[in-house]
Amino acid sequence: MQDQAEVEESEVFKTPDEVASEDTTTAAAPESTTTQEQTTARPAKRERRWIPHTRKQWLICSLMLLVLIGGGAGGWLLTRKHTPVAKKKAAVAVVVHAPTTLYSDLSGLPITDASLNKKPVTAVMVENSTFARPQSGLSQAGVVFEAQAEGGVTRFMALYQDTTPTNVGPIRSARPYYIQWALGFDAAYAHVGGSPDALSDITSWGVQDMNQFYNGSYFHRITTRDAPHNVYTGIDTLNQLEASKGYTSTYTGFPRDAKAAPLKQPTASSIALDISGPVYNPSYVYDPITNSYNRSTDGTPDVDANTNKQLSPSVVIAIVVPLSQGALDSSGAYYSDYNVLGNGTAYVFQNGGVTTGQWHKASNTSQVTFTTSSGQTILLNRGQTWIAAVSSNSQVSYKGTTQSTAN
Repeated sequence: MQDQAEVEESEVFKTPDEVASEDTTTAAAPESTTTQEQTTARPAKRERRWIPHTRKQWLICSLMLLVLIGGGAGGWLLTRKHTPVAKKKAAVAVVVHAPTTLYSDLSGLPITDASLNKKPVTAVMVENSTFARPQSGLSQAGVVFEAQAEGGVTRFMALYQDTTPTNVGPIRSARPYYIQWALGFDAAYAHVGGSPDALSDITSWGVQDMNQFYNGSYFHRITTRDAPHNVYTGIDTLNQLEASKGYTSTYTGFPRDAKAAPLKQPTASSIALDISGPVYNPSYVYDPITNSYNRSTDGTPDVDANTNKQLSPSVVIAIVVPLSQGALDSSGAYYSDYNVLGNGTAYVFQNGGVTTGQWHKASNTSQVTFTTSSGQTILLNRGQTWIAAVSSNSQVSYKGTTQSTAN
């Protein structure tokens, strides 16, 4: 029975070559079968040729189908693997620039608007007699000059540009050397009258003048002080006067030090300037916390009447300037006459120390500058700069860890 099954199985499933061989043999043999036999035999041959009937045939076909499917899937995966993948776009780095810090050309302190440096510099003559103390508005000045006016009485010239105190004074008269310092800043000059020489110089030198005598509506008198110690103004008010006259300022400010740092051991923590006499001589005590100098006159702290706070400049400079007697004033006192053109010794106090060098001013309109003894520019700390004129080295003394007197 097994042999018969095998024979039947081999007869049913044949290779294409075997089938082709049989077809050839059949075609060559003589016709010995009936028509009915031929009709039933031909469909059987086509069935045996294309359709599997046995378990073994189905197994072989299934394996072939799996091979075909597996090959196709593998080819698809291989093709997929080598399909170019679009590259991701590189991230664009966004650079955020820190806002640029703006600084005042006058004081070197930060400002909020660049247009403030386009405003005119306003120079105001401020009295320093005992009747004028405490003064108003000095703490907000970017630069202050101090010198004798006449009879040993000192006077200030306060410069403003990016600050606008509403009350500045008391305001007094003009002097030639103050005008020369103001011209270095191309400043508009506010005063109440002046010495004969000063009034003549204002005209001949082409000063941007704001004499109270001719612009009275821009000044006011307070009732708590007697004349002539009661004339005041506001910087905003003077800015209006400057605008009406078309005044502008083009100048070079002092070079400033962006990396100022207090000395670990101050060498000039106490400063005394012998300008004219005890009642008018200023002194300074260095404050390492604020890196500034607390100012006193005749041993009494100088305060701003607007704020009731002590004056405390960041830089104090003493310049040695030749001093002589000028003409007599109406009271019989001699006007002071400083020669502020040329050069001389300068003591620059900042950071708790002192640099001894030179001051230079070549002409009325040139800026006063400061250099070391070797000719290098002295960079000044940012903040208020107070410049006092003395007539000799011996009028400057200071002490820190050791006491020193400039000679």
